[in-house]
Amino acid sequence: MNSKLSTWLKRYGIFIIAMGITGFLSNPQKAATALMSGGTFGVLSILWGVLMVRGVRWSRLAACATTLFLVLVFAWRSSVSWKAFMGGAADKLTAAILITMMGTASIAMLVLLLSSFSRKTQPASE
Repeated sequence: MNSKLSTWLKRYGIFIIAMGITGFLSNPQKAATALMSGGTFGVLSILWGVLMVRGVRWSRLAACATTLFLVLVFAWRSSVSWKAFMGGAADKLTAAILITMMGTASIAMLVLLLSSFSRKTQPASE
């Protein structure tokens, strides 16, 4: 499989883990879920990347499904956080920024994953 795509998927996983840790450190009393979800989905993304480079065919589909799920969750959570911030909850700014960054990275990763399917199915030019 595509080792470049696998590398991007592993980097994305590390980024998600780092953002989860950052979210937790910004508010340890209320952000334990940031650490757990960032760690879980970051490790899953790294796992999909490792399996992909080893040639496990279903890993790309698993990566797409996981990343699509994260796009949806981050879109929902960032909109809630931004609404709370705009409504006067200044303490929600860090969460809104971090979740928006994770959502943006997830969209970019999903585009890369989906484009890898279309490149694979296109006939080679002569």
